[in-house]
Formats: sequence, C-alpha cells, structure tokens
Amino acid sequence: MRSGILLRGCLGLATTLALTTTGLLAFAAAAPAGAASTASITVTPNTGLQPTGPTVVSVAGTGFADSSVGALLECNNDPSQPTVTLEGNATPVSCGPAPLGGHGVLVSTSATGTFTKSFTVTTGTVGPPATGTDSSGGSAATDAANYPCPPTAAQQAAGYGCDLNFGDLKGNVGSANISFAGACVAPQAPVGYDMAAADGGVFTFGNLPYCGSAGGTTLNKPVVGLATTHGDGGYWLAASDGGVFNYGNAAFFGSAGSLSLNKPIVGIAATHDGAGYWLVGSDGGIFNYGDAGYHGSAGSLALNKPIVGMAATSDGGGYWLVASDGGVFSYGDAVFHGSAGSLQLDKPIVGIAATPDGGGYWLVASDGGVFAYGDAVFYGSTGGTMLNQPVVGIAPTASGLGYWLVAADGGVFSYGDAVFSGSTGGIKLNQPVVGIAAGGIAAG
Repeated sequence: MRSGILLRGCLGLATTLALTTTGLLAFAAAAPAGAASTASITVTPNTGLQPTGPTVVSVAGTGFADSSVGALLECNNDPSQPTVTLEGNATPVSCGPAPLGGHGVLVSTSATGTFTKSFTVTTGTVGPPATGTDSSGGSAATDAANYPCPPTAAQQAAGYGCDLNFGDLKGNVGSANISFAGACVAPQAPVGYDMAAADGGVFTFGNLPYCGSAGGTTLNKPVVGLATTHGDGGYWLAASDGGVFNYGNAAFFGSAGSLSLNKPIVGIAATHDGAGYWLVGSDGGIFNYGDAGYHGSAGSLALNKPIVGMAATSDGGGYWLVASDGGVFSYGDAVFHGSAGSLQLDKPIVGIAATPDGGGYWLVASDGGVFAYGDAVFYGSTGGTMLNQPVVGIAPTASGLGYWLVAADGGVFSYGDAVFSGSTGGIKLNQPVVGIAAGGIAAG
C-alpha cells in the first residue's frame, strides 16, 4: 500500500503541475479529500516493458477536466523513499523525468477531458524531480538511484512497483501501474521452442527461458503471432490489431496498434539480429520497425486468398509471404522457389518457415501437410493423421534439417533433427495456441 506522502507528493504534484501562459510553473490546489472523480489513465503497453533502455508507450486519459493541463510522471511507488521539495511539494525522489522544472511531460486535455500522449518510460534511475537535499538529509540525486524502475528485487518482493501518474488543474488524478519483463538469460546452446496462445499466454520448452506473457492482460484483440530474438533471450507477441508486446531482451520498436488497418495483422517476423521486426496483414500489407527494411508488399494486389504468414531471409534483406491457397510472394533478396498456389489442397495453408540459408522454405497446412521448396527437405508431416486440433504453425531447427509443427491445442510434432521437448497437448488451455518459434528463428 502506498503511503499518504507518496499520494500527496507524486500524485499531488501531477495534479498541480502546469505551464502558465507566461511559461512559468503554476500550482493549483488539489481536490479535497474524498472528492469523487471518474478520471483514469490507461497505458499501452503496460506490461512486459523493456527492463533496460527506453520504451515508448501510449497514455490515454478520460474523465479529466475539460481543456485543462497536467503533467505525466513516472515513479517508483515504494512509500519508504525520501522526498525532495519541488515548488513547495514534498515529491518522491524517484519521480521523473528528471529534473522536472519546466521540462516535465506536460499534457493538455481536450474539450471533453480526454487526452492521448506518447511517453518514454525510462529504466534505471528516473528521478529526482529536483536537485538538492532530500528529506533524509542525503543527496536527492544519490537517493533516487535506490528507487529505480524496474524496482529492486527487495522492492518487488515487498509488493512495490512503478506507476505512471497524471493529474489536471482541478485535482483529478489517474495512476496506472507499469511492469517490466523479467531478466531472461539467453542459453548458450538454445534447445527447444516457444509457443504463444491467443490470450497472450507463452509456453517455453527445452532450455528456453520464460520471460513473461500477456496472459493476464485484457487485450484489445487476440494475439496472432510470435517471434524470438536471436539467441532466445526474449520474444515478441503480435495481436491482430497490430499491437506488439515485448519480453526479455526483445526491444519494443513500434506497433500498428494505433493505426486504422485495412485488414487484421496475421503474423510477425524478426530480423536476424533482433533489432527489428515486420508485421504482415491478411491483405499482404507490411509494417516494418527497427532495422527491418521495407522491401515491398502485396497490399495493393487482388489476392485470391488472404495472407496467413511470413518468413524473413537471414540477412533481413527480404521476406516471403504465403496465402492460405499456398501462393507465395517474394520480396527483396527472398528468392521464389515455388508455391502450392496451383495445387488442389485438402486444407488451407497456415504458415511458412525458411531454411537458414534462405535457399528454400516449407509451407504447412492446417491438416499438418508439409510442402518443401528449394533446398528445404521434406522430413515428414501429419497430413494422414487424425488430429485433435488443426495445425497452426511450423518452426525450423537451427540446422534446417528438421522442423516442428504445432496444433491449436499445443500438441507438437517433430521431424528430422527436431527434438520433442514437450507440449500443452494434455493441458486445458484458456485460448488456442497460435504460433511457435524455435532456435532463434521466427515463425510466421
């Protein structure tokens, strides 16, 4: 539970900090104790934030005073922290951006008391909001380092975390908790695979680390894809509205969550160095972030069937898209090796995976049928097997001499040198599995 001084300091400051027309700081009285307020803020994403480095989030507020002004603050909410005086307010030393002065993240609300603002969540030492001696008699700058975001292990064990806070000139306040992905240690020799479910739940097998999930988050739209960083120290989840959730050493480079999409997102693929990713829509539209280059799209084409997945070349210089009828579209340095577009399929194609050298690829259908092209070798399939649930994805081994198939119930089928490391086939899942990734190779 937060102490009164934290509420009065952190939130009180947020409710009263504003710029006057002359550019000077002005402070208004906070709302009386017990005053009713419908003000609230939501932060997207608010979980799985990068534990090191900055993450840009979107903060949306409702129920605030019309056409007002306020300040956004990031604070560690440990109530034992010292405070520093800022314009007469006892403010926790952890609050920032630092120093606040006239350079805080100031926001103007709309005529209906709403706002949307991008905010850069920083990690490590966030405060102090002002320099000088704090309430403990120590240096505010020195003591701020003891209350970082993410919180220290001891603070987390005590139930404390970090918040974003906003308040307007009428004393309406809103606070939202933010949490960070756990520290994930990439294995020296990755063995296994990750799976993601539609609710954002993540399941790891072999020696791959669990870095967090969106399983306990209320999502706007379901998760549709999963991609891992090179070395398997983190992963990204992509939702059908283009929202991206990052965990471990997977950095957030942007998302299509705020865009008005023509068609839903159906897959995600990461660059080999883990410094970027692509999202693909069912119309073949491509959205690129970080060092993922744009090499073309099928967004302007009249497709016979929707796109269902993508795979990238190892150098990030190109990618393939696959449609549910088996049609393959190649861009950049991705070479076309053939497709199932002219075949009479028993079941639709649901995924594509590339060989490590980019000399070929596999397509997989919902019945587990596998189609190999270029230097991709056929090692087996479930095409003639009675499945409990349809296959939803394929992931190759790091050697390219095998692959795993995953079904909607989390059942895993291994072929070639792909080692079976477990599955969720016997577990009652909240939502179906939608994707699989393994060995530092992203599966579309």
